[in-house]
Amino acid sequence: MSLFFSTASFRRLAGALLLLGGTLVASKISSNRKLEFLAQPLDTISRNIAGFNGTDNPPLDAPTLHALQSTSYLSRTYRKAGLEADVFISFYAQQRAGESMHSPKHCLPGAGWEIWDYGSTRIPLHGRQVTVNQYSVSRGGDRRLVLYWYQSKERIISSEYLGKIMLARDALLRNSTAASIVRIIVPNEPGAIDAARRFASDLIPQVHRCFGH
Repeated sequence: MSLFFSTASFRRLAGALLLLGGTLVASKISSNRKLEFLAQPLDTISRNIAGFNGTDNPPLDAPTLHALQSTSYLSRTYRKAGLEADVFISFYAQQRAGESMHSPKHCLPGAGWEIWDYGSTRIPLHGRQVTVNQYSVSRGGDRRLVLYWYQSKERIISSEYLGKIMLARDALLRNSTAASIVRIIVPNEPGAIDAARRFASDLIPQVHRCFGH
């Protein structure tokens, strides 16, 4: 019997070990999660942000809440000099391994919106800048601009893929997967995106306060 592995055998063994390691990590994430609730509820976020005044939107219907599966959410329309900003925040006290929060890049097309441009933009925050997603969408001639990001107690992330990596890291090292998704929608008109950035700059610290940061 040969004491040496062929290249193909080594690759099969390496693949099996990686699969086993991934299974163990997923098991660790699933069994080692804890509920981590907000220090302050989302509805304590100010109704006056960056010169906008906010009012609550009607509650979500039962099917939408069932699909969302969030711990809590905030849905408001903020208005300023004829400009409206639709704000939605969904918080999860814990997340499941292999799953992710509902991304607007999937939810918007499901609601009939076509994403015709996408990228990112920078939001000023306490002397630094953070990156968030920026989408352009349309539906029946109605064009909107969308900003969204994933926010937890310790970080702001725009990438879904990086978010999944950090989810696994937090579950293993911090025994916590609590996070939120924050979305702002404004009309696609002159000056709207700059106003949305300023709004996001003031909103981010308020979300952090809800996390107890």
